[in-house]
Amino acid sequence: MNKKITALKAQKKNPNRINVYLDGEFAFGLSRIVAAWLSVGQALEDEQITRMQEQDATEVALDNAVKFISYRSRTESEIRRKLSEKGFSEQDIDKVLERLRSNGLVADEQFARSWVENRSVAHPRSRRLMAMELRQKGVTDSDIDKALEGTEDDDELAYQAATQYAHRLAKLDWDKFRERLSGYLMRRGFAYGTIAPLVRRVWSELQSVEDSA
Repeated sequence: MNKKITALKAQKKNPNRINVYLDGEFAFGLSRIVAAWLSVGQALEDEQITRMQEQDATEVALDNAVKFISYRSRTESEIRRKLSEKGFSEQDIDKVLERLRSNGLVADEQFARSWVENRSVAHPRSRRLMAMELRQKGVTDSDIDKALEGTEDDDELAYQAATQYAHRLAKLDWDKFRERLSGYLMRRGFAYGTIAPLVRRVWSELQSVEDSA
């Protein structure tokens, strides 16, 4: 059954959404992009209304996704989980992810590379721990392996982590220094076989600096 559009009004709280009135009564709201082709006096069939509401659901989901990734990069799994929590259908989520991919706004392989680069420089940790963190974010093993390809081995990563942290421990005696630095490196995912000789190395380097000062 046809219904006639009798008014189109921007919402006061969200001017990017349009309230559609059919036959003199409020019917539904649409995002401005979906409502752009509508005009007062236009007749709509039920099938058209259903299609517009489906398009609107996708646009609303896309808007939520864009806001979610505006703070920092996210993986597809994180976006899917967020939209699912907000009640969007799997069909709408799939459409949103496809649009984000096509516009270069989501790419798990690039996310994994950036994650590894950032962790390796600013917050060094073991390759195993970085891989575990990425799996928790839904990144595939294939993308993780690619991201880790050019990364330093654990010995070098552990050394970087140790030297960044060791200056905080410079005034401690050997026993406390060993305990604190070993614990720190263990929390960063490094194995004991890597930690034990490294702690002694960093301790010796610190003592050499102090002796030469």
